[in-house]
Amino acid sequence: MWFFRRKGPSGFSSSSTAEEVTQGIDASGLTAIVTGASSGIGTETTRVLALRGAHVIMGVRNMAAGKDVKEAIVKEIPTAKIDAIELDLSSLSSVRKFASEFNSSGRPLNILINNAGIMATPFMLSKDNIELQFATNHVGHFLLTNLLLDTMKKTARKSSKEGRIVNVSSEAHRYPYREGIRFDKINDPSGYSSFAAYGQSKLANILHANELAKRLKEDGADITANSLHPGAVVTNLFRHNSTINGKPFTLARKLHEKKRGNFDEGAATTCYVALHPQVKGVTGEYFSDSNLAKPRPQGQDADLAKKLWDFSMDLVK
Repeated sequence: MWFFRRKGPSGFSSSSTAEEVTQGIDASGLTAIVTGASSGIGTETTRVLALRGAHVIMGVRNMAAGKDVKEAIVKEIPTAKIDAIELDLSSLSSVRKFASEFNSSGRPLNILINNAGIMATPFMLSKDNIELQFATNHVGHFLLTNLLLDTMKKTARKSSKEGRIVNVSSEAHRYPYREGIRFDKINDPSGYSSFAAYGQSKLANILHANELAKRLKEDGADITANSLHPGAVVTNLFRHNSTINGKPFTLARKLHEKKRGNFDEGAATTCYVALHPQVKGVTGEYFSDSNLAKPRPQGQDADLAKKLWDFSMDLVK
């Protein structure tokens, strides 16, 4: 399996770990929010950011699980600065409550990692009557980012440090519905495919980052926005699927499931994009295996990104 370990231009590969890609980086003085931090890649991202000195605020749906994660990390890293705030990305009122609580705390915000997600669920609507995967994986993060942007802009100005917004997408963005985003059928159960709906939401993560990068540049804000594929790991995302037969995820799952979930590798690209000096000034890009990569053509479509932005703004009004 040597070809999976070949290093790219960054000096890292698919087998690089989150600790390896952040070796020697001092993140003290930085504050980061990580959504979906109570399990899997989110937990490892939180641990490594805290290890490098960042103050991490975990956005977690299950506060008891968040408390357990915090205690486990602090036990391993006594200097770790970690807090948890309740956040359910499938609920716009929960997103607003989280953002209000964080913004009113007076804390700075240097890094926002939109990591939380669900995968391949049966057709369901969120509390706000939006198809659940699109609601959780895209719309919730879209609103959260918008509500935290002023704080990020203020922090970047005051600290003279570049802010970074990181959307955790997936190679599954290559397998959405044929039209990419089903704007007119977002809540239509007929023709619903749990995997295509997941791919749609992951394509939305990329388009969101791209349009956000463009807008931040136009504003002259010292904040970047990028998206990434975290690596195929067996996480809680798979809880709705006992088998993924006949899907693009099957091989990747088999390759990784013999290890302990590979969260240390799965979180590597997230930590690389969030902290590494090589990524300074890079915005509107897509990363995989801690290297620059190219998304599918729909993921580079500026008109589609603008259309999604306007569509999302209407959904969160």
